[in-house]
This record gives sequence, structure tokens and C-alpha cells, in this order.
Amino acid sequence: MPRSLLNATIVFGEVSVPVKLHTAQTSQSISFKEIHLEDGAKIEHRRFCAEEDKEVPYEEIAKGHEVADGKYAVLTQEQLAAATPGGSKTIAVEEFVPVDDIDPILHDRAYHLGAGKDAGAAYRLLHDALAKTKRAGIGYFVFHDRERLAAIRAQDGILVLQTLRAADAVVDLDTLKPDAADDARAPTAKERKMAEQLTEALHEPFVAADHTDEHRELVLKLIEAKAAGEDVELPEVEEQDAPDDLAAALEASLADREHSGRRRRASPTKKPAAAAKKRRRSPSSGGKARKSKGS
Repeated sequence: MPRSLLNATIVFGEVSVPVKLHTAQTSQSISFKEIHLEDGAKIEHRRFCAEEDKEVPYEEIAKGHEVADGKYAVLTQEQLAAATPGGSKTIAVEEFVPVDDIDPILHDRAYHLGAGKDAGAAYRLLHDALAKTKRAGIGYFVFHDRERLAAIRAQDGILVLQTLRAADAVVDLDTLKPDAADDARAPTAKERKMAEQLTEALHEPFVAADHTDEHRELVLKLIEAKAAGEDVELPEVEEQDAPDDLAAALEASLADREHSGRRRRASPTKKPAAAAKKRRRSPSSGGKARKSKGS
């Protein structure tokens, strides 16, 4: 079992459930270093004082919030630490709400909660109650020196804790809604019906394992090609514009679905993959990165 990030206790009413917090997500991001193209050397970033034009040691650095042009309210590490909530290990549940009432846009990070020592019965009791009522417990806890809002729900036999963004951290969606007055025309009844038919035709049960990170896979292939000294031809990107004839586009989509009989992932490029041409490496390269076409 992986090491827990935090030992805590869920408290609701007079009931306490000791739990262990585990990360529910793994990073799949590809790490890059900044490299000088001329010689392949790594780029370093150093802290320089803009006034004295000299490098500054870490212990002489504080954090400042700009309150006016060029003027900062400076806070030391000690002052910031004093403003941090105490290290309480209690996840205080204040209310239970229907799971569907929590807008997914508020979801931040997910964690798995394992049962703490001798907490099996209380853990299963809470899990089964949440599963039966389809509710989530809403409460606060302190993690990484910050108080966080969280939702606790039941999933596949375990408890899942989802940290939530504050409502005021979400952009007002009304500012993004299309203005009906700016539309050349409203969709016709026929177009609306075909759009509904298309959503039905493309209906599939969601299986997370079916959806892979194609961008990451292509980047890894590019890295392998570069490491092997191959030239990489970049694919041409095709811009997607709104269709001139909406009805014709819907009809074509329905016909394509009917003939294909399966879901196809749309590609933003004309070419499905980058083509690579092998190139013999120069014996004088010394193993350093060399510039190649498309880099």
C-alpha cells in the first residue's frame, strides 16, 4: 500500500472515522529542461535584484504583493506561517448534500481515503450511508498549510475526498454565453432535431480506459526520434471553422456515423502522425542535442 499523505479523522455529529489520505492521481506530464540551441547546454534561472543587478541569496528573499505601481506589501516567511491555519487533522463534515448538486467545474484534486487503525466498521458505515443516499459530506480540513473545502463521497467500496474550488474562483459563465442578437439566425427545428439525433447516435457508455493521452504519446515519439538523431517533419494543422451550411454538416455527420457504426476520435491535423526521416549522427556531436529540422 502506498504511503499516506495525511492521517486524519472525519467527524460528523458525534461519529469519528480515522482515515488515511492517499493521492488518487498520478502525473503523466513530460518533464522538459530549457536548452540553449547553439550548444545544447542547460539554461539556469537565477534570482537577481532589479535595483542592484546582482544575484540574491534565498535567505534575503521575501514575498511581496504589489499594492501600487512599483510598491509592494512585503511579508516574511514567519508572517505567512503565522497566518496559516493550525495543523488540525480533523475533516469536519458540516452537511450532507446530493452528489449531483456539486457542479463538476468546482472539482479540484481527488484523493482516496483508506480506513485508519481499527476504523473498519465506522469507515464502512459512512461509505454505505453515502452510497445508499447518493450524498456527499461537505467540510473543511487543513492540508499543505491551507484550509480546503472538500466533498467526501462513496465510490467502488472506498471513500473519495475531492477538494473543491471556492465559488468566486470560477469565471462567471454569463460573460461567455453567445448573444442571440449577434446571431445571423436561430437554429431551425430541423437542425435541432438532427443535433439531438446525432447526440443519440454518438451515445456511448463512458469508459475512462478508452481515452488515452494521444498528445503525450506523440511527444514521447518525437523525443525518441530526436534522441535517435532523426529529422522530424511536423504535421500541418488544419483550422476548424463553423460550417457555412449547418443542416448539411449535421446530415453528413449522421450519414458518416450510420456507415462507420462506431465512434471515431476527431483529429485536428491533416496527417495522423509526424513522419520521421533517419539521419546519421555526426561523430563530432559529442552526444549533445543537435539542431534539426522542425525543432
